[in-house]
Amino acid sequence: MNFDDLKLSVEALSGGKNTVIFDDKGMPSIMVRIPRFQISDVISGGPSTTHPAFVVAGVEKNEIFVSKYQNIVINDRAYSLPLKDPAVSINFDTAKARCEAKGPGWHLMTNAEWAALALWCKKNGFMPRGNNNYGADHGAAHEKGIETTKETSGLFRTLRVATGSGPVTWAHDGTNGGVFDLNGNVWEWTGGLRLVDGEIQVIPDNNAAQAIDQGAGSTLWKAILPDGSLVAPGTAGTLKYDAETATPSGIRINTTVEHWTTDANSVNKSFETVVAASGVSIPTVMQALILARLDASHGGDSLWVRNNGERLPVRGGDWAGASLAGVFALYLLNARSSVFAHVGFRAAFVAI
Repeated sequence: MNFDDLKLSVEALSGGKNTVIFDDKGMPSIMVRIPRFQISDVISGGPSTTHPAFVVAGVEKNEIFVSKYQNIVINDRAYSLPLKDPAVSINFDTAKARCEAKGPGWHLMTNAEWAALALWCKKNGFMPRGNNNYGADHGAAHEKGIETTKETSGLFRTLRVATGSGPVTWAHDGTNGGVFDLNGNVWEWTGGLRLVDGEIQVIPDNNAAQAIDQGAGSTLWKAILPDGSLVAPGTAGTLKYDAETATPSGIRINTTVEHWTTDANSVNKSFETVVAASGVSIPTVMQALILARLDASHGGDSLWVRNNGERLPVRGGDWAGASLAGVFALYLLNARSSVFAHVGFRAAFVAI
């Protein structure tokens, strides 16, 4: 089968949900088309404005394309292909570079894009399962993927499984046409979001889908005020993740950091129970980017935070996350240079 036949077959078998997009070397990745929607489509009572994932450089996009599978790396480029051992042991900047090397429009999946999928799942009443319990789903032990790595001692349990090898319940929409493994298997770096000493900073809209500077010293980062305004980092009164007590324990959203973590400790809390400090308002943009809860039902997925230094996000959970893993899980402990065998990534594409 040549690559053109592959594209036609993928589109036909998925009913148009999936396609094959070729990079500038002519190599294929299997992608899931996500049509544009409004915030009000996924957040009850939200504004009838386009979700940030579909706005790039001020231009609304009719669609974005997300890697169907956690990515592998071939010749320093990211690819979305089935039944592969996902690439791991890669830091944030390298993962970003592997995606952008594919040509214009290719990028590390952004937090805005991840948020769009997670909100869609919640609104449509389907929270995907996955490899979050050593090769199986913690709540459905009969659901398993194909083992690619296992423990080398002890119980010799399954660790990673092959991309897309689980059942359809491991896809974001519960069908073979969906995005696989957003819950578990390996954590995924996402672009356009970071913490700096607890301050929540974003690249506006989905501008991180462009090959732009997301470095530590980039001037493109913006902080968020309680009224939803995006302002220069360090502006007084911006929203921050704050430990609830001096120990520290728990997480709250605050306009100051009253309780600090250190490299030796962190705090975590189920996402749905993270609330604002007294008198602090949470704007819609925080919910649209799933940085704040919508309600008291997010599947028990967890939020982990260190509010000291720069912290880059990984999403989704890994093979040992159990009930804490899932599409709303957010881990803000790692430095951009961190490299772990349970952290990978996936590329996305938008026409630029």
